[in-house]
Amino acid sequence: MPVDLRSDTVTSPTAAMRAAMAEAEVGDDLSGEDPTVNRLQSLAAALLGTEAALYVPTGVMANQLAIRAHTRPGTEVVCAPRAHVYAYEDGGAARNAGVQMRPIDQWSQLAHAIEGAHHHLPAVSLVSIENTYMPEQGRPLAASEVQTIVDTAHRYGVPVHCDGARIWNASIALGVSPSALIGDCDSVMFCLSKGLSAPIGSVLCGSVDFIDAARADKHRLGGGWRQAGIVAAAGVVALETMVDRLADDHSRAHRFATAVASHWPAALDADTVRTNIVCGDLRELPDGIVARLADHQVLCGTIDPVTVRWAFHKDVDDTGLERALGALDAIAE
Repeated sequence: MPVDLRSDTVTSPTAAMRAAMAEAEVGDDLSGEDPTVNRLQSLAAALLGTEAALYVPTGVMANQLAIRAHTRPGTEVVCAPRAHVYAYEDGGAARNAGVQMRPIDQWSQLAHAIEGAHHHLPAVSLVSIENTYMPEQGRPLAASEVQTIVDTAHRYGVPVHCDGARIWNASIALGVSPSALIGDCDSVMFCLSKGLSAPIGSVLCGSVDFIDAARADKHRLGGGWRQAGIVAAAGVVALETMVDRLADDHSRAHRFATAVASHWPAALDADTVRTNIVCGDLRELPDGIVARLADHQVLCGTIDPVTVRWAFHKDVDDTGLERALGALDAIAE
């Protein structure tokens, strides 16, 4: 079997998840009657410190629902320059919410971006942050960093959404609860199907009014599933059993990054790898490295024309890591 580092979405459900799915108590989720979905939503809201939560099929849907609920057409959403909502959601915000994305290079520019509305520029209706920030080696944003952004946005009456697809990785890396990391954000979403290894689903969290609005849009977008408790059961197991082990993925990612940097020092700074994502500059790596690693049964992929990404997860154990390190050695010879 290949060592699959293309994404942490390739994880397979655990035996405990499969058992929970087989035995799940279910009902009609569209009517709010699925007890397992309701349990997952209540658990997520409690862990994130929000009033309510909504279980949805994907992280993209969760982000798009948040954008629709927070914004109004003809306005802007401020985000980081390589944010998932900007770069990797197929222009969904423009099509689904009628807004345009406004990436800024530094969060210190946020006030300036919002104040642009006083100078004939489009109004900003939402700020979207990403924690962890995938393109920068899965960088975890500290609680103080998040709160500074939130305080600035709220000073202008602008809500903040946290794309917390890997918020649990940030929590483990920084040693603080996810609720502390989102602080006063107005909404947050996280994925169950990445490092937490559930087969499907993400959860959007926020106030009761926000979640009510998101639930209505979820239905409009075709997300009104029925006996969803069968898959929600795996999400409950994920939250209850799979969080602490993320530290193993972080450790293996750092070891791998250190090996890459030892062979090709200009490709990345291993000291910046604190979670499960390793990104390397293709311009500083051997030509065709993705295909050459595949020849050694190590799979990875690119996130833009100059960046290769390796994502570590529970299906890559120490043996898999050693195989990946051996492939790097062979290419470097």
